[in-house]
Amino acid sequence: MELTIRDDGIRLSAVLEEPEGAENCPLVIVLHGFTSAKDRPHTLLAAEAMRDAGCATLRFDLYGHGESDGEFRKHTLFKWINNTLAVIDFARERGYQDLYLSGHSQGGLVAALAGGMEADRIRGLILRAPAFMIPQGARDGELLGYAFDPEHIPDTVPVIKGLDLDGNYIRVAQTIHAEEAADRFRGPVLILHGDEDDTVPWEESQRMAQRYRDCELNVMHGETHHFDRHPEEMQRIIREWMKKRV
Repeated sequence: MELTIRDDGIRLSAVLEEPEGAENCPLVIVLHGFTSAKDRPHTLLAAEAMRDAGCATLRFDLYGHGESDGEFRKHTLFKWINNTLAVIDFARERGYQDLYLSGHSQGGLVAALAGGMEADRIRGLILRAPAFMIPQGARDGELLGYAFDPEHIPDTVPVIKGLDLDGNYIRVAQTIHAEEAADRFRGPVLILHGDEDDTVPWEESQRMAQRYRDCELNVMHGETHHFDRHPEEMQRIIREWMKKRV
């Protein structure tokens, strides 16, 4: 079911899918990554595994991405967090109380941050290659291979695929500490990360997994950032982890 969710006037494009015959099932809210969208193949496969385990899924395009409102250049982690909180409220208004958050890369970071903020509402997290290194990179003066002075942030930050970001992306990221969100979260966490990820070092997931109270870390041998080498294994891990909790 295609949906439009509003976040203070920003239109977010979303898709709600429920497993056949399931009633009062858990709902997983699924976040995509940086320069991505809700319909990328690896995101669709992850959501499919969640539904196979008996969960509904709600995929949505975040600010400045896919079919949602906003300019890519103007997106920040704060805007993505606000989007996610609005989607959580939307899901609760539709009667879903048993909620999980899942995200890939930058979406995984945002899912972890929102989970810490709403630790009383979010039952668990499923994070795929979460980009936990973004805030520290912003403080150190490095983003996706682009170096800058972290105390004199440029108005324009060039990123991959010929795209630019506004300097406010860096300013926002510098203030964020994912460690605090992990310390606040009390539910179970599943982290999947490929050991051949050339975008987000898998060691970042290893470091953060130690901060969560209940975390299962799966480092997938030979897997990349987009889980395109062993997608069936990714699905199996997600499906088995979810089935234990549905």
